[in-house]
Amino acid sequence: MSAYTIRDATEADVPAIARVYEHAVLHGTATYELVPPPEAEMLTRFRAISGDGYPYIVAEDADGTLLGYAYGSAFRTRPAYRWSVEDSVYLEPSAQGRGIGLALLLRLVELCGELGFRQMIAVIGGGEHRPSIRIHEKAGFRHLGVMEASGFKFGRWIDTVLMQLPLGEGRDTLPDEATYPGTLFRG
Repeated sequence: MSAYTIRDATEADVPAIARVYEHAVLHGTATYELVPPPEAEMLTRFRAISGDGYPYIVAEDADGTLLGYAYGSAFRTRPAYRWSVEDSVYLEPSAQGRGIGLALLLRLVELCGELGFRQMIAVIGGGEHRPSIRIHEKAGFRHLGVMEASGFKFGRWIDTVLMQLPLGEGRDTLPDEATYPGTLFRG
């Protein structure tokens, strides 16, 4: 197994991120998009997510090849959800099964906890998507349930698995509104 590093993503990573995501759209159920967005749209999304104060990270090998990426984003856009964050993790096919997805997820959990988010929600496309479910279990997420036949892709119905992980103090204390970690709900 080759060495890799995890670092903050930059705009220069977007072309490689777009290629990894294109493969996920065309060949997997991790996303319910049916048509890969163009690179310009991926750049717009990157800027929106990172601009709202959410972490966006990449894993790269020793020669700088992007192996995967992960980011946090708004779980839902209503203000009452502002302390919850949804995780997304995507890997280059050659990087799968090497522990990189779990490493990205664990670093994302750490960053979101440091920012003050209280809950991380995983919305996993495909109940049969065992690798994604497994890395979330290894990271400490608990199963919330399954939304049956909630997606339709590749000519079939797909279940959506929901998992959750408390961050920091979770629900044990009330958040300090002055320390809200993102910019999405600030005036």
